Amino acid sequence: MKRLYLVRHAKSSWDDPTLADHDRPLASRGRRAARVMAEHLRREEIMPELVLCSPSRRTRQTLTRIAAALGDNAEVQIESALYAASAAGLLEVLHEVPEEVNSVMLIGHNPGIQDLALSLARGGPEIGRMRSKFPTAALATLEFKEGWGGLAPGRAELMSFVKPKELSQRGRTVKGHA
Repeated sequence: MKRLYLVRHAKSSWDDPTLADHDRPLASRGRRAARVMAEHLRREEIMPELVLCSPSRRTRQTLTRIAAALGDNAEVQIESALYAASAAGLLEVLHEVPEEVNSVMLIGHNPGIQDLALSLARGGPEIGRMRSKFPTAALATLEFKEGWGGLAPGRAELMSFVKPKELSQRGRTVKGHA
């Protein structure tokens, strides 16, 4: 079984309108959301073998903030083809993943990330929530049997869809009852 983790970069800052899109950093809200997601990754022991990350500043900063939670064994590749890629472009990159790799985390941008997740997923209880919105710093986990070269629309099962806001609300609820 292969596993694909799709992460949309955390919320970026629009404070400096002179910055090119590629150079926008994370906003404070994005930094907080990435921290919440890192806690989730650590708690769930999500440790992909390969991390593919867009070269934009906000995606690299998202990666930096979650990297410690991914363990020490993940190979990280910054892939220029992921910047503002469509679902088809993201799928082309995934088709190049070596077959011996069993788990990949792809950190990228919308609408490509959401479109890819919806395209690949043949079902799962979370698909409706993911269809309505794939917010910044959200994580979709998909599983499939074919190799990376055979990954195609409708060939994966959506195992989970996690939004940082929901994780934060859960944490406050649990802390409130302690």
